[in-house]
Amino acid sequence: MSFVNYTTKEINCKIVYYGPGLGGKTTNLQYLYHRTSNDSKGRLISLATNTERTLFFDFLPLALGTIRGFRVRFHLYTVPGQVFYDASRRLILKGADGVVFVADSQVQRMEANLESLKNLEYHLQQQGDSLTSIPVIFQYNKRDLPNVSPLSEMSRRLNYLVLPEFEAIAVRGLGVIETLKGVAKKVLLQMKTATSAIDSPSMTS
Repeated sequence: MSFVNYTTKEINCKIVYYGPGLGGKTTNLQYLYHRTSNDSKGRLISLATNTERTLFFDFLPLALGTIRGFRVRFHLYTVPGQVFYDASRRLILKGADGVVFVADSQVQRMEANLESLKNLEYHLQQQGDSLTSIPVIFQYNKRDLPNVSPLSEMSRRLNYLVLPEFEAIAVRGLGVIETLKGVAKKVLLQMKTATSAIDSPSMTS
């Protein structure tokens, strides 16, 4: 759920990058952080575990419309992918305004993708949401590797609700900004439906 800061005249939106361990969530956020200008972003906060990191940073896109005179600040989070960090995933997902599901395109990682997606659905349900009640975007990462599932197979098995989807090679920055634009626009459009007062839901890199 968005948080309104009346002092700074900002609406704070939370976007969570979800998916299996080592699928590219951290790489997405690191790329976005380094592409965001210093004067519009906060610190990159990293909480390390034995196998991967949970990252967080916030930024204020300068080319974004306002909602009733309020600017929109996005807070981006990753969740730990490993199963034994389930409580952390649940906590980070709480109150999310949008979700990017980062799937690993490698054939041998399909079951991990499916398990993570099922876990996402479960936690959304527990907090009264679903894959259709809040904006959800699919990103099929690691498309440059040799043993990847065809896009049609990724869509059929993961994106059965036919939600927006993007190809990506996060280590090279390909598809990363496009994915963020996709989820940001959906978050803003949902706000427009709720408030009926949004200016130009567009975003530039």
